[in-house]
Amino acid sequence: MEETKIVRGLAALAHSLRLQVFRLLVVAGPPGMTPGAIAAQLDVPAATLSFHLKEMMHARLVTQERDGRRLIYRAAFDQMNALLRFLTANCCQGQPCLEAMAASCDC
Repeated sequence: MEETKIVRGLAALAHSLRLQVFRLLVVAGPPGMTPGAIAAQLDVPAATLSFHLKEMMHARLVTQERDGRRLIYRAAFDQMNALLRFLTANCCQGQPCLEAMAASCDC
């Protein structure tokens, strides 16, 4: 993954509301959420949410799909996983220890 895309993704998540939105969409999973549902759950004005969703779309962390008159936003799991792979590529001095660490994690 290109470093510029990594920086764009990390910058998008470096805002409290965008991080909350992203985490909410991760929990929602493949069905995604409408902007109205996101705004209601996070108690944020629609215009503010719209701005932040556009920033996250620019970073390719969320996708948007039109379903009739509704917009559905989803976390871009492939992009999120690519970002995580990039960040952990050299963990444990380059040894394949991530699986063992994940297995022992209580999270």
